[in-house]
This record gives sequence, structure tokens and C-alpha cells, in this order.
Amino acid sequence: MKTHKDLDIWKRGIDLVIDIYKITGKFPKEEIYGLTSQMRRSAISYPSNIAEGAAKNTKSDYIRFIYISLGSLSELETHVIISKNLGFISDVNDLLKEIEILRKMTLNFIKHLKNKVNE
Repeated sequence: MKTHKDLDIWKRGIDLVIDIYKITGKFPKEEIYGLTSQMRRSAISYPSNIAEGAAKNTKSDYIRFIYISLGSLSELETHVIISKNLGFISDVNDLLKEIEILRKMTLNFIKHLKNKVNE
């Protein structure tokens, strides 16, 4: 039986968390309770909500948690843009590209789950 650990969006989400930890580790120390913390929490929230949703009893609960993970991804994207504008990150192109890829993959996964509900 497949689990959340078999999902590409979950695997890539874990990789994104690692990238965010590496990036924010270079932020100014005064940001430890600001952007560093916010970025890490939103990054962690993405795969965590995918995992939590997979453990729910119904497809509608699962879909709800996938939508929550999508919100965390948008929150992270906003933090990345703010960090760039503040000069904490110089090149965000690859990071924003990965976030956009994950967004599209997540939306496709939601469509897939909704189709299964309607079967």
C-alpha cells in the first residue's frame, strides 16, 4: 500500500525544507524569530500537511489538508520574495521555480483526488 512517502510532492517538499534551512542559516541573527522562523515553519508545513492528510479517514479530509499545504507553499513564496527584497537572498530564481513546480504538482494531485471522490 502506498503512503505519503511515495508521493513526489512530499519527497520534493522534504528537499525544499532542507534547502530553506540552508538558506535561512545564512540570514542575520536578528531574523531568527522573524523571517528565518517563518520560512522554516511554512516550508515544514508543506510536506507535513500532505502527510497528515494522507492519514485522514476520508478523501475530502485528505483534499482539505492538501489545500492547507498549498497555502503553506504560497506563504513560503511570499517570505522568499520579502527576503530577496531585504537583501537576505540574492538569487531566488531556482527557489521560486521549484515552488511553482510544486504548486502545479499539488494542484494536479488535488484534481486527481477529486476525481477519485467522484468515481
